[in-house]
Amino acid sequence: MTDRFYIEVGSAQRNHVGERICGDTFLSEKIKEEGRTVIVLSDGMGHGVKANLLATLTATMALNFTKEHKDAHKIAEIIMNTLPVCSERKISYATFTIVDIEEDGQTTILNYDNPETIIMRDKEHFYPEWQNITLEDQQHKDKEIRACTFKARKEDRILLMSDGITQSGLGRGKYLLGWGQENVEQAVYDQINEQPDISAVKLASVITNRAHANDGYQAKDDSSVVVVYCREPRRLLLSSGPPFEKKKDTELARVVEKFNGKKIICGGTTADIVSRELSIPIEDTLEFDDPDLPPISYMEGIDLVTEGILTLSKTAGILENYTPRTELGKGPADKIVREILESDEIHMLAGTAINVAHQDPNLPVELEIRRSVIKKIARILEEKFLKEVSLRYI
Repeated sequence: MTDRFYIEVGSAQRNHVGERICGDTFLSEKIKEEGRTVIVLSDGMGHGVKANLLATLTATMALNFTKEHKDAHKIAEIIMNTLPVCSERKISYATFTIVDIEEDGQTTILNYDNPETIIMRDKEHFYPEWQNITLEDQQHKDKEIRACTFKARKEDRILLMSDGITQSGLGRGKYLLGWGQENVEQAVYDQINEQPDISAVKLASVITNRAHANDGYQAKDDSSVVVVYCREPRRLLLSSGPPFEKKKDTELARVVEKFNGKKIICGGTTADIVSRELSIPIEDTLEFDDPDLPPISYMEGIDLVTEGILTLSKTAGILENYTPRTELGKGPADKIVREILESDEIHMLAGTAINVAHQDPNLPVELEIRRSVIKKIARILEEKFLKEVSLRYI
């Protein structure tokens, strides 16, 4: 039987000092019908808008060609024929690393001019057999792409990075020649052995922050880390809204009670139903960590209890505008987003009873009814964050 696992993809970036846009681009997509996940990191030459455009063009082509199962030679040649070449240095204006993971763990990595990909297995470095693919067309003769294929296992991690990471600290203090590949590998090794279940997002952030510190918190280049983590899925239930029929209150409460994973309840009525049916008292608070939202409550066995539609609407907004540089606050919606981002399978249980208060025409237009907001959150989680989402109405 195949050792099935969830593929978590997390990233962290730091812009070149003084730039508002990153010259590295990270893209990923899950191809559901084929059970594949494709991840691309591209580094545009220089920094700022021009570098970002070149990196985005490269990453988009790499992602689309990989999805179409094009040969490694072909992917590289098309990309390099499309990109302009630096007139002085005679090198392409962008680098790229592509990871293509199939449902059974079959993994292919292609790397053109980015630092070496780091692969960890059983808390140790794993070194698959790499091949050098030489391009054959006259324009790019003798240029090489590094490629490897191996079978990923549960708990494997794959770390991609731009050279802003390996070159951090260059010319100053401890790392006169830059942090270097070996030191980055050691930092990854130490972090995983210290915290074996560290998430992809957190590991990417730790390494990026270390590189930023090497540069005295004044990044001399765009720095990006992407981590792919193959692991047991982390499950989250988000329940919001009372059932259409009151007789289904017990069913809703039992679903919450029996769920194996973290649990969030959004909505006072929903919380009251679960409290009544399971005989769990609700403890209200005056924790106004977000002036726009009512405070959270506490229930034994439930990880987070918040108000309903206002909190969900703000949650949808945060998710929609979220980037690797977004800093989450302490408010109820921020807490929901944090829990969602640290989970893989999001199970949404939406009650379909109409709340008369939310049909008031005097309320703001953006205050959508619960069902629309939940659908929006589900779509964002699937398309933007590659989460596995199930949505059940009751």
